[in-house]
Amino acid sequence: MTHRHIGTLYVVATPIGNLADLSERAVKVLGQVARVAAEDTRHSQRLLTHLGISVPLLSLHEHNEAARVAQLTQCLAVGEDIALISDAGTPLISDPGFILVRELRTLAYPVVPVPGPSALITALSAAGLPTDRFAFHGFLPAKPGARRKALAALAENRETLVFYESPHRICHTLTALDEVMPGRHTVLARELTKTFETFLSGTPAELGATLAADPNQARGEFVVMVEGGAPAVDHERRDVSAEALLDALLAEGVGVKQGAAVAARVLGGRKKAWYARLQALKG
Repeated sequence: MTHRHIGTLYVVATPIGNLADLSERAVKVLGQVARVAAEDTRHSQRLLTHLGISVPLLSLHEHNEAARVAQLTQCLAVGEDIALISDAGTPLISDPGFILVRELRTLAYPVVPVPGPSALITALSAAGLPTDRFAFHGFLPAKPGARRKALAALAENRETLVFYESPHRICHTLTALDEVMPGRHTVLARELTKTFETFLSGTPAELGATLAADPNQARGEFVVMVEGGAPAVDHERRDVSAEALLDALLAEGVGVKQGAAVAARVLGGRKKAWYARLQALKG
């Protein structure tokens, strides 16, 4: 009896800017698979053309991924190998692919990573912020109130915080960071591996001023990295959590200014920081 060969899904990282960052292994895989599932087929076609590779492309993006799973599973079932790529960097990292990989893992199909560029890791490696512990939170919410609330929930986290941000929202994000985490050391990385790669460091307010003074610095996709918080008191010895106290103050109708004074007295830290967190939660 012969065993039917099943195909493999290769999750292939592609350059985030500099085409020379594409690994030899990635080029070999892209040249050998039966088809490539790509976030934007027009964008990816340019990469394949540059490499001299001719292979069928199939779109797989956030709006059609669930519908593509059955089709790609059928291709794998008859022995076709497939490469999954995103527009840039490592697939699934704030890019499509999770639904497909999860389903294929559930069905016991082989899924093989072909590692390479990632804006997240690239930025962290050169930012000068602690990397022993960090948390990646993708893109912040687009609406101002939801954005502030999301940041407020992370304000006490001790690890380095990492976000992706688009050029048309970067200034709004810096404003929100200044409201919720004033004075926190922040690093912006943009245009990574490209001609105008830039790392900017400072407080959110300082960085906001830099971008306002030079609009060119607001171009390109951003990785935003924020140093972790350093609570003034030992969490294990507190009788009440910051979140519980702030929620209680707002629920009882205590004003933001008065609430900040109470929080500073009970939990330690600066009134200005507690004021910002209360204002964000209230918003």
